Amino acid sequence: MKVRVFYAMCRSPFGSIAVVWDTVSDDPRVSRIVLPRPGLSARAIVKASWPGAIRGRTLTIDRLAERIAAFLEGETVRFRLSSIALDRCSPFQQAVLRAEFSVRRGTVATYGGIAERIGRPGAGRAVGRALATNPFPIVIPCHRAIRSDGSIGGYQGGPRMKRMLLEREGVTVSPQGTVTKARVTYGALPGRRHR
Repeated sequence: MKVRVFYAMCRSPFGSIAVVWDTVSDDPRVSRIVLPRPGLSARAIVKASWPGAIRGRTLTIDRLAERIAAFLEGETVRFRLSSIALDRCSPFQQAVLRAEFSVRRGTVATYGGIAERIGRPGAGRAVGRALATNPFPIVIPCHRAIRSDGSIGGYQGGPRMKRMLLEREGVTVSPQGTVTKARVTYGALPGRRHR
């Protein structure tokens, strides 16, 4: 059975964001949320990655796109995973993404802290890779994951976007790109004890 791939665009202060979905069943399943990258628009990424994708609309996707846009405007939005195709990720990445999903606005987690949380102490680098390829940024807030030295680390939308998202949520980031003040869900900031 051929799967039809669709996408919708939503505007944000960071540029347009794309929501890519398919209809394997009657309900749309989000397979990817695409952020613009420095020098590359989300639309260009969609066209290169899914050449046959068709621009489309459904109520479920329209609502999700509206919520993503509101979040990126600075509103407090709680997302759900009901329309996200999380089951298409490896079991390890699913565990990482579920742990990261529980990191709330205004808090951060270290890669090593997430590794401990999912029962894989010492797997901080693997956690970082799993988050670097997070198919659902914003809904699964991988911008809230930082390095154990307090530096903000990488992000699909670029370091500027990650920093701005953290600061909008009340996390203090130094001019050098290090988190200096934040509540920590998993792990600890340098100089602080682990919870």
